[in-house]
Amino acid sequence: MTGVAGFIGSFVARRLLDSGQQVYGIDNLNDYYDVGLKRDRLAQLMPEAGFTFEQLDLFDRAGMLALFRNHRFQYVVHLAAQAGVRYSLENPFAYSDSNLSGFLNVLEGCRLMGVDHLVFASSSSVYGANRKVPFAVDDRVDYPVSLYAATKKANELMAHAYSSLYQIPTTGLRFFTVYGPWGRPDMAYFKFVEAILADRPIQVFNQGHMRRDFTYVDDVVEGVVRVMEHIPVAGAQGDDGSQAPYKIYNIGNHQPVELLRFIEIIESALEKPAKTVLCPMQPGDVPSTYADVSDLMAEVGFAPNTPLTTGIEKFVAWYREYYGV
Repeated sequence: MTGVAGFIGSFVARRLLDSGQQVYGIDNLNDYYDVGLKRDRLAQLMPEAGFTFEQLDLFDRAGMLALFRNHRFQYVVHLAAQAGVRYSLENPFAYSDSNLSGFLNVLEGCRLMGVDHLVFASSSSVYGANRKVPFAVDDRVDYPVSLYAATKKANELMAHAYSSLYQIPTTGLRFFTVYGPWGRPDMAYFKFVEAILADRPIQVFNQGHMRRDFTYVDDVVEGVVRVMEHIPVAGAQGDDGSQAPYKIYNIGNHQPVELLRFIEIIESALEKPAKTVLCPMQPGDVPSTYADVSDLMAEVGFAPNTPLTTGIEKFVAWYREYYGV
């Protein structure tokens, strides 16, 4: 598993370990956000007998090749990436190193050593300026509005090429705004809670009229674990002409919520009002995300369903305990 010290990765690793799986996790522990938080996630996994950790950067070609040569992995769950839409405006080369070259190293490892199934994280960002909602996996995704989104679309194309050429069973998962305890500090909900508790104003972009399909982390974990065992066969993507053992699914709560309503839910969980500053739309953002999860339901038998109020309450409880506020 790549990105094992990350938000989603640490939760998926925990779930697999609890089910008796052996997990070999890698992470470069970069400082894009608080490394202490990543280390604390790791600390919960390290005592487990079935867990092994190696600090390794995806961009390290020799290191990645040695990793695959030294271990015969049955599954590869690739969750590592340089995340963040706005950060891609500041440091674009971090995205090419991790999301493009790094992903190529993962694909090469899978090709050379052979795996039963590669599951990788894509993103709802690939839908870009798409105005059709809800977003379906067979919609065109040719107009990304951020470099981050472009790298995720590139990942899907690269994965399909390797799946087609080398018959590697591969599934990509387009995650929709994942949130929950142990989450990423660069995400809006994390920043909002932090600021409200500190009596600081929060910036509300697009005048609060953004709509997001917020997906609780436990639902994402359930989706990942179920998909791992649902190995695609040749022609899995349907009647689009592809004969590769390749599949794409949306994993989202399929209930978009306007940002202003989202803030109200946070205020209720904190029992404290927010001080808001309405701001214009930011470059690279999209006004709305909305997942069509009909394929996931029909083929994998699952759809995310945690209510936003429940998920935010759990996040707030974790935040108060972790930070002692």
